[in-house]
Amino acid sequence: MLAVLDKSVAKCPDALQSPSNSESVHALKDGILAKHFSSTHPDSITINLALSGFISYSAVNPNPLLPRLFGVVDDMFCLFKGHIENVAHLKLQYGLNKTANEVNIIIEAYRSLRDRGPYPVDQVIRDLHGKYAFILFDSSSKVAFLASDVDGSVPFYWGSDSDRHLVVSDDVEIVKKGCGKSFAPFPKGCFFTSSGGLRSFEHPRNELKPVPRVDSSGEVCGATFKVDAETKKKETNIPRVGSAADWSSNY
Repeated sequence: MLAVLDKSVAKCPDALQSPSNSESVHALKDGILAKHFSSTHPDSITINLALSGFISYSAVNPNPLLPRLFGVVDDMFCLFKGHIENVAHLKLQYGLNKTANEVNIIIEAYRSLRDRGPYPVDQVIRDLHGKYAFILFDSSSKVAFLASDVDGSVPFYWGSDSDRHLVVSDDVEIVKKGCGKSFAPFPKGCFFTSSGGLRSFEHPRNELKPVPRVDSSGEVCGATFKVDAETKKKETNIPRVGSAADWSSNY
């Protein structure tokens, strides 16, 4: 799975940018990275998100233990890899039918947050028990929502291309192609939103601090992010400020 999101809808953390990086490409220009993904995944599909970017998906040769899923509901696109263990409970919680899968659960969880659900974002993600990574893009509100489980069980990478657009994939070679040295594994136990940036759902009250990654040649390759036990964030509950309010504009 692959998503390239314009910097206007998903701003890359500055720490992902390596100081000297001549290997990254213009991932959105002329569909360079989409074409590369299609060439390495011949049966893939690519969905153009207009000025917001694109997403690509391939189900070919999936890991049976970590299957890939894709779905779209009401202009909310979701790429999911892995599995959720408490699917039956979450189907009941979100009022889904018996045929619903993990993608439907992620979309409904996001919808409940967007439409002023009663729980903070970190609690909603902590309720997902299993091994997973997902990418959701709401094209109606131009919001991206990414997350990885607490153990980082699913290979999941993100980076910045030469135009500082966000590149996210479960294929490290695809991310390297787009970002050169400006990439890193997506932090485990964390989520990213367009307006709130990167947060830890395990430690929602703590800030995250970047730690530079150094490759075998001694060059900086993006950054990992660690919970800063000394620095606290403000309360993360979703503001309830009116019937039209949603989490994406306040978090």
